[in-house]
Amino acid sequence: MPRKHLAAATLVVAGTLTLGACGGHDMSSMSGTGGSDSSSPSSSSDATADFNDADVTFTTEMIPHHRQAVEMAELAETRAESPEVKDLAIQIMNAQDPEIETMTGWLTSWGKPVPEDMSGMDMSGSMPGMMSKDEMASLENTSDADFDQMFLAMMVEHHQGAIEMAKSEQSSGMFPEAIALAKQIESAQTDEIATMQALLR
Repeated sequence: MPRKHLAAATLVVAGTLTLGACGGHDMSSMSGTGGSDSSSPSSSSDATADFNDADVTFTTEMIPHHRQAVEMAELAETRAESPEVKDLAIQIMNAQDPEIETMTGWLTSWGKPVPEDMSGMDMSGSMPGMMSKDEMASLENTSDADFDQMFLAMMVEHHQGAIEMAKSEQSSGMFPEAIALAKQIESAQTDEIATMQALLR
């Protein structure tokens, strides 16, 4: 789920990410400005410029959402039977680990708190697509073909939550890099959902 890049470096990193991410609350009502220097045209290349509450919510919620997807993908490394599922899990980890670090950099530059790692806690009611503690335990205790089917079904739901969050960011956000990432998430994860649905029995 790029290392705390700021300023121009953030632009480069956000522009070069190629794979998908994961969801959050509906933020359509959170369009109030929350950034600094938002009235300065010359601040567009600064990571602290032109962000609002929707950008902060998107980033703050996407980080734990990504973390859970990575946790699920790590389970697939040792429990999945299908090579296609294992390849998909690697793709998810390779995409979302760097994105976590990029978004962490944004929050740091904005002076906003980075969410703590809540692995093992039940966050199913906090964001769309998040798995419950019991669901994660069931996945962890499954293997082979049964794991593959459970993983795919759960990850489809997880991705659908990501797309919901991405759409909210695109309609309510202000920070250009966050909006670009949201567009990328929607596109990439829509494609991944199609792939996973084809693999589901």
